[in-house]
Amino acid sequence: MNTHNDASDNRRCLKLSVFLPAFAIILLAVAVGLVNNELLVEVAKQLFYISLSDFGWLYQLVAVAALLITGFIFFSRAGNIRLGGKDAKPQFSLASNFAMALTGGIATGVVTYSVNEPIIYLGNIYGEIAQQDFAAGSGEAAIFALARSFHNWSFIPYAIYSIVGLMIAYMHFNRRQKFSISSTITPVLGAHGHKPVVRAVVDIISVLAIALGLASSLGAGLALISSGLQAQYGVVPNATTWLMISLVIAAIFITSAVSGLKRGIRVLSSLNAWIFYAFVAVLVVVGPLTYILSLSVTSLGYWMDNFFLWSFDTKEAGGEALVTWWTMYDWSIWIAYAPLMGLFLARISYGRTLREFLVINWILPSVFGLVWFAIWGGAAIKWQMDGSIDLINIVTENGAVSGLWGFLQHLPMAALLVPLAIFTLVISFSTAADSMSSTIATICTRNMSADEESPTRQKILWGLSIAVIAYIMVAFGGGAQGVDGIKYLAAAGGFAVVFLFVLILISAARVFISGHVDDQPESAQQLKSVENDHA
Repeated sequence: MNTHNDASDNRRCLKLSVFLPAFAIILLAVAVGLVNNELLVEVAKQLFYISLSDFGWLYQLVAVAALLITGFIFFSRAGNIRLGGKDAKPQFSLASNFAMALTGGIATGVVTYSVNEPIIYLGNIYGEIAQQDFAAGSGEAAIFALARSFHNWSFIPYAIYSIVGLMIAYMHFNRRQKFSISSTITPVLGAHGHKPVVRAVVDIISVLAIALGLASSLGAGLALISSGLQAQYGVVPNATTWLMISLVIAAIFITSAVSGLKRGIRVLSSLNAWIFYAFVAVLVVVGPLTYILSLSVTSLGYWMDNFFLWSFDTKEAGGEALVTWWTMYDWSIWIAYAPLMGLFLARISYGRTLREFLVINWILPSVFGLVWFAIWGGAAIKWQMDGSIDLINIVTENGAVSGLWGFLQHLPMAALLVPLAIFTLVISFSTAADSMSSTIATICTRNMSADEESPTRQKILWGLSIAVIAYIMVAFGGGAQGVDGIKYLAAAGGFAVVFLFVLILISAARVFISGHVDDQPESAQQLKSVENDHA
């Protein structure tokens, strides 16, 4: 019995080749941030401009490629392949699966920017529509504002997540590769992809990207939640306020992560999703529904009419304020998250066909994003245009994330809805951090499979590290939009992954478009051989 335990512990020991370099870099960032935060922000700023300005063309191309490959798999015969083989059964209901996919991904972002982003475009607050041929506050500006939000928050970003998750799930459950990000590039690299050095480099890059991306998202959450406390309760945002919020979020997501996938994150994500649905219902009842429907349909047409230009514009047409600071930044965030989000989506997708996988993780979240922005953004634009509330002035005076609170305070029952929104944001960021910190711990552990929980100590360690970076960046790295330092950090994370993401896309094309795919997993003997080769 003791021998068995020893063997088990040895099998799941810490992967030092990944953990030590990744954690050392994160620890260095924390130390620099505490000693000389201006240096940390400046380094992140330089990476931001190098990646999103000089490599904007690459981000646009890979984003479109992800969309095309995902669409091909969905409509092709490959969509019939079942993850784990014909007899595999899903572990979660469709509703639970969707809730985890939605809230573990960019749902925090749609809450943050559902009001703020359309209003910023409408008012040209930071120069977003300076290169357009219509004036700020005009009817066409309103159409553009919602259409551009549709572009940034629907099918392209979720395709970025889905293609990586689908590749990880297929390679693990059907091709019997190890449950790792590096398995997704073996169709391109062949035997070289199994070399320890290659696998370690891939895992280190992925851990760094998600740690930086998650820290930036938590930082944005701190800024948003603190602005809500100020707007509703007069609590002045400062280092102490941000610290208290950081501790609360960290405590929730670490507790959830420690409790495991089937208890912690499933409960959090379901609660989170139902609150989202409730907010949609409230706005349908009290919002300007006729205007919302009219503007959203027109904006859909405007988006489709401009889809190719927006999908390939590197800032030459739309300008830096619009393309670099919004669309390119969004793509970098989702690319930074993609490897780790892919591992998470793969874990919860056993037994689904590839088409079902894409319905749950690509189609439904994208449609949700369109509906959410149509309702929230449409209502905000209407009330701004008719003078009911001056959200443009609120954002101009209080920062890019402040419009949400002015919007909510305009609603009936604001005294109930504002604290509910604050609670929702805390849960949203906790859910995302839960899934990501658990997945980072999985990457840093040897011989993990999709159905195993990563070590508790690692979950706690990574959770605390990410919370500290988020606090440092939001407390000391503001800027014109109030979150500049956070954006710089996130873009750095995306740039670390973009070249790996290119390899994953090539692998997906090779497997599903030009290669041979099989519904049945390889035999147990083949699996044992593969595991021995990879050990």
